Order: sequence, then C-alpha cells, then structure tokens
Amino acid sequence: MLDTIQHRFSLLEPYITAYGPSDTVSRPAVLLFHACNGVRHHIHDYARQVATLGYRAYVIDSFLPRGWDHTAAMSLVCSGLALHGYERSGDVLAAIWGLAQRPEVDASTLILAGWSHGGWSIMDLMTQKLTRPGEARLENGSPEPMKGVKGVFLVYPYINFPARSNTHGWEYRPKTQAVLARQDFLTAHSHADHIFNHLKSEGVPVERLDLEATHCFDEDSALHFGPLMAYDKASHKKTEMAFEAFILDVFRGA
Repeated sequence: MLDTIQHRFSLLEPYITAYGPSDTVSRPAVLLFHACNGVRHHIHDYARQVATLGYRAYVIDSFLPRGWDHTAAMSLVCSGLALHGYERSGDVLAAIWGLAQRPEVDASTLILAGWSHGGWSIMDLMTQKLTRPGEARLENGSPEPMKGVKGVFLVYPYINFPARSNTHGWEYRPKTQAVLARQDFLTAHSHADHIFNHLKSEGVPVERLDLEATHCFDEDSALHFGPLMAYDKASHKKTEMAFEAFILDVFRGA
C-alpha cells in the first residue's frame, strides 16, 4: 500500500533536525539527505554551516522513521536490499511538501543537498513527472512542491544501476553542483562524468567540482573501510567552500 505525501511527511517529521535563526521569519532553506549509513556528524556540520549564513537547514533522517538503526542501515540499504533511491525519492518530495507548510520556510527558495544514497534519491526524484499515482512510491505525488527547488547540491552521488538518471532525463532543471570523487569505488568517476555531461547537454545547469578523493571523503570516521573510503581534510574543506558559494549564489540570485 502506498503512502500519501501527507502520511510520509508525518512519519519523517519527528526525525527532522532543524538549524537556523530562532525566529519565525520566512527564510530560504536547505534540505539535507544522508548517505546509506545514516545521519552522520558531518551532515549536521553542513547544516550548521547553512545556519551561520542566516538561512534554515533541515537534516531529514530516512531510517529512524522506518525503525532502522545504523547496523540495519548498513546491512539493508548499503547492500541494496532495501530502500532504493526511487522509493526514497518519496521522502525527498514529502519533506519538500511538509517543510513548505511551515511559515518560517520560504517554500519558493529551496536547495536539496544529498550525499551518496541521498544524492541518488534526489536525482531519481528529478526524473519523475509526478503526475500519476505511484511515482516516488507515493499515492498522491505532485510536481507542485518542486517549483520551489532552485538548487541541487550532490556529493559523491550514487549513479550506478538502478539509478534512474542512467536511463531517464530530468523533468526539472534547478541549478546543480556535483562534487565528484575521482577514486569513487561505488560510481566510477568516468561514469559520473558521462551522466553529468549528458544532463548538461539536455539543459540542466550543472557545475562540477572534481576531487582527488574517495567515496565518503568528508566523513572523518573509524567506520570507514580502509583506502576505499578515506577521509581527506583538503577535499572536505573544498566541499564546504563549494557548498557555501553555491548556497549564496542560489539564494541571493533567487
């Protein structure tokens, strides 16, 4: 049975962490979507970075609403057994819809930011018209909330099979920044290069930051698995700088 967009947001809402000024002034907002290993400390750090610029940020946890802890996330989602990007794209749409109802959020000026699986989910959402029941695994998805999405920021997004951007164009064309790791073992840099060049040729305004780093290079964690996912301070800093520049560019130009 499919969720309605309202029900999906009601499941997510208790697990959304908000950052930003402690007032009710309507402000642009960044919605952050974590990787397959769940919400890690660096996602909160990026959200705090948004807040220091005077905007709002919301970290959306897709796993706790489903009763999954870190171990479950690693065994189910990182393995590909559960919650592919197409299904989680309903979380992205529901979060946009639900947060847009809040008076302190300027629903006309939003950025979606995703890391790895979160990037996959955002990209899958971009490929859907959202005009028929079942898209994004929702009963009543709608393209209406997408009107406020002015930017997409993607960090080492997963774009291997079965990511829809391999075979589908994007229905929406927000300003997009892709941060790609040249030693990414989950999505070969050459493949990511092909996908984003194709999107750009189709009219998506894509900019790139290509780094000499691995997947998850911005997570300084003992949970990494050797050289395949190694923390790189310099690349992390470059990503933070690119994130700030992108936010200011999108929000000040909106």
